[in-house]
Amino acid sequence: MTRMQRTAIVWILLTSGFSIWWGSSVGPAMDKWVDFKHIYYGTRCLIQHRNPYNVSELEGVYRAEGGERPSETLAAHQAVTIYRNLPATFIFVAPFAMLPWGPALLLWMMLTAGVFILAALLMWNIGESYAPNVSLFLICILLANCEMIFGSGNTAGIAVGLCVVAVWCFLQERFVLAGVLCLALSLAIKPHNAGLVWLYFLLAGGAYRKRALQALLITSVLSLVAILWVTPIAPHWMQELNANMLTTSAHGGINDPGPTSETGRYAYMIIDLQAAISVFRDDPRIYNPVSYLACGALLLVWSVRTIRARFSPSKAWIALAAVVPLTLLVTYHRPYDAKLLLLTIPACAMLWAEGRLIRWIAVLVTTAGVVLTADIPLALLVIFTRDLSINTASLSGLILKAVLTRPTPLILLAMSIFYLWIYLRCDPERGLP
Repeated sequence: MTRMQRTAIVWILLTSGFSIWWGSSVGPAMDKWVDFKHIYYGTRCLIQHRNPYNVSELEGVYRAEGGERPSETLAAHQAVTIYRNLPATFIFVAPFAMLPWGPALLLWMMLTAGVFILAALLMWNIGESYAPNVSLFLICILLANCEMIFGSGNTAGIAVGLCVVAVWCFLQERFVLAGVLCLALSLAIKPHNAGLVWLYFLLAGGAYRKRALQALLITSVLSLVAILWVTPIAPHWMQELNANMLTTSAHGGINDPGPTSETGRYAYMIIDLQAAISVFRDDPRIYNPVSYLACGALLLVWSVRTIRARFSPSKAWIALAAVVPLTLLVTYHRPYDAKLLLLTIPACAMLWAEGRLIRWIAVLVTTAGVVLTADIPLALLVIFTRDLSINTASLSGLILKAVLTRPTPLILLAMSIFYLWIYLRCDPERGLP
């Protein structure tokens, strides 16, 4: 092991340890491990043959199990008692839900930390051969800003980590079967995080399409088993899940992307493109179609390029760097989901190694994306803009408000466009531009 490799491991462990400590001991100003409470008690509700998609039944189990009363804010109450996960999540969480709260939480945090640190080390393994210092710099910024994952116990830490591990396995041609299983579990836990990454391997063709289909098969089996478990207990779970999603995404709900939403005033704000467009018109009939149209156009161009391109590992990393920010833009996501930007670091390192002006643009854009999805910078941004008075009567005022209060979707859009431009310019013979 070289000196640089030892240094990288130390820094990765230190920065991730910082996030684990702060997230677990200090954490954000919210109920501790609120997201793990949500899935833990939801699964225990199902184990007890009660309907977790029914708010009163889930809250009844939570109270009977000794769960403390959520704070009186609407956001905290909805976060615990309105179940919003697909049935496949029950299969993954069930082994933890069979344990008492304390041991279950400890094991969950250990699994989250282990998978996430492994994912970071694997991305360093790729970036090391191109630009070790740049790769380590970006990875450490990202790892030092995972407090919300460890403060809330959100499934994003595990889902993102598994997705990143799967990509490494596929593109390095090592532990491929383990990669298939990791991608399948990531799809089952958070399909809106891993979905477009899975789509890349499907469109890439050859052995990669086979691996994508194998992962989909495993996910489908897990989902079918979960549905067979849930349906006798909650026969109307699909309608109830849809109602729960509508409740939380309505104006004032915890998943409302609008500028007046309660969670929009905190660092764990929603970061999809709808959040930026809603500054101009806080109406889902406007910001949803506009977001889908913009993201759909970029996704169409990316898909056509992927189908037509001759596969190479370098182009694969560029393709993933283009689609990962798009993943975060197209539908509901929060900053903890944006740790998926780990997958953009190898592409940035490759461009840095190419030299010329493009290296500086790549580092600037990627660093901005990592920083503006990071927990600490977002918390500082919220503090500095909380009492900011902006005249929104004019278009310039609205643009200024979007830039200052919703910069994350804008930089993610810039990242996606930049890496898509690079992807389109990749020469079939010479590789990167």
